[in-house]
Amino acid sequence: MTQPQFLSLAALLLHLSAQIALILRAILRPHREPASRIAWVLVILIFPVAGMVTYLLLGEVSIGRRRALRLARSEAHLPPPAAVTAPGLLADPGARGGPERQEPTEVYRPLFQVGESISGFVPCGGNRGRLAVDSDDAITGLVADIDAARDQVHLLFYIWLPDGNGTRVAEALIRAAGRGVTCRAMADDLGSRLLIRSPLWGRMAGAGVRLVRALPTGNPLLASLLSPLRGRVDLRNHRKLAIIDQRITWCGSQNCADPAFTIKAKYAPWVDILVRFEGPIARQNQWLFASDWMAHREDDDLSAMLLPEAGEDQGAECPEDPLAIPSPASVLAQALGTGPTVRHAAMPEFFASLMFAARRDLTVTTPYYVPNEAMQAALCACARRGVKTRIILPARNDSWVVAAASRSYYEELLAAGVEIHEYQAGLLHAKTLTLDGEISLIGSANMDRRSFDLNYENNLLIQDPALTALIRHRQESYLTQSRPITPAMVAAWPGWRRLWNNSIAMLGPVL
Repeated sequence: MTQPQFLSLAALLLHLSAQIALILRAILRPHREPASRIAWVLVILIFPVAGMVTYLLLGEVSIGRRRALRLARSEAHLPPPAAVTAPGLLADPGARGGPERQEPTEVYRPLFQVGESISGFVPCGGNRGRLAVDSDDAITGLVADIDAARDQVHLLFYIWLPDGNGTRVAEALIRAAGRGVTCRAMADDLGSRLLIRSPLWGRMAGAGVRLVRALPTGNPLLASLLSPLRGRVDLRNHRKLAIIDQRITWCGSQNCADPAFTIKAKYAPWVDILVRFEGPIARQNQWLFASDWMAHREDDDLSAMLLPEAGEDQGAECPEDPLAIPSPASVLAQALGTGPTVRHAAMPEFFASLMFAARRDLTVTTPYYVPNEAMQAALCACARRGVKTRIILPARNDSWVVAAASRSYYEELLAAGVEIHEYQAGLLHAKTLTLDGEISLIGSANMDRRSFDLNYENNLLIQDPALTALIRHRQESYLTQSRPITPAMVAAWPGWRRLWNNSIAMLGPVL
């Protein structure tokens, strides 16, 4: 055998060994659906070089060993999640309209048990809620709360733009820091790159606002090449959190930006939902913020603030909000924090649990619908057992991949009796779920594989007829601006469109 022949044979054997090793790794990787295993094996076999490179970049969900260790250390320093709103830790704010501790209704208790199994938070009562009128109203309310802050302001956004609303919030932080309020702000390094590179970021730092770039990417190309060692660059912090003085928190789908959303203006306006809460639930969101913050800033320990002395009244000096739900302060709420380092499949499991709990009515809004098999089956089963089941999606999606994949599920949903409506008046970005006039879910998580497996998300589970009615009314307003999709419309799609939608949906398991 000549030397060139020997080298060729050695290269072939090395290539085959690497291919077999990656195939075995794809098969043996825990927490992976069979469809995903099959898809990755086929990709590696059919595209030997490109398939292996793609698997190394995108085949496994990992934030990197060092980041995972920092996150674990930060959470170990914090009090247990259940302790931050435990009975007896906070004073009974009965004078403000309701007990701090409530129990969920018996029929919905299993939902809160599933939630507790994910993040460890227990349901807590004694909260008041206000649904913002629109995106601009939400920013106006947030700025007012920052301007009224006395002790601390904590903000975390996936996308924070240096536009009108983004600048308003940044200016409010600068004012608060100037009067001695401790201000901490996190922005995802990829989603908020325009702000981070702008003079406004430097102005905040110069004014004394403590800043963190969440999951820093550095050079995106280099980060992608190093992803097998440092973790995937597309694992992002998608949370939207605002906590003021540990007594007020804002939660919903809204990023810190104008509804015109200039980076994707052709889909505008972006239609979001944001709810202001006053009460103990703010401490659960505070815990989520602290765990993220301390994983990036190990020199800034926030654990002490989550263990006040017994009897401290966290709500005694909260300003009254005339638009809040009237007393008594009866909103029962529970925070849910999910992500690639949290229990596998936690978010789709929770969505499916909500769907199975519905008895009369289930209405869902989400911009991105790419479910796993269990969640698609749960939504179909909901309609088949007689529950009025509706899902509202944007007619024009900023992601053509998600738009195609979503529509591949229409035929099965319609056949089961699910009503599908496509919102026409912009990009419906609100992530909401209401059931039976009692339960609501709001937050940052979409119904797609990215929110299920790749992103850090935060949601609130709510039991309260009054607040649920407000969110339900907002969903109805979306319906009035939507077009119902009928089986006849889907049946009329040309063959090429079906082929396109189904082919794109096949890529879903390849994560």
